[in-house]
Amino acid sequence: MWTFEAIAHGLPRVWTLQVKTATDPRHLRRRETIKFLFAQTYAPQPKPSELVLKILKKLKKIDSEIQIAAPDWPLENLNKIDLSILRLATYELKYENTPPKVVIDEAVELAKEYGSESSSSFINGVLGTIYKDG
Repeated sequence: MWTFEAIAHGLPRVWTLQVKTATDPRHLRRRETIKFLFAQTYAPQPKPSELVLKILKKLKKIDSEIQIAAPDWPLENLNKIDLSILRLATYELKYENTPPKVVIDEAVELAKEYGSESSSSFINGVLGTIYKDG
């Protein structure tokens, strides 16, 4: 986080600008969450985080949202890492107060990092539909 000071009308003003970095704790938490969700698709995993527990509790609703937004792609045919990213992002869009643009941007970045060549555009489209359809 960077802080800038400016003088406006003789009074000091402070603006805070948050710059996303690869070491941002929120980004790292998202990375760990998708890794856990990915592993969970193959076998039950020990010690899920609080966020993972919240996602797993709402998994049927989340998967339903994804299926509605991508009807041509049955969940069992999706790349498992893409599905994990979509599950996290859909949870954040529906149940957290994170700005939608941040959620979608983070999901696209994670897709570029972990997914296939087409993952980022696929995830962007699905999440855009989920966001638009409310």
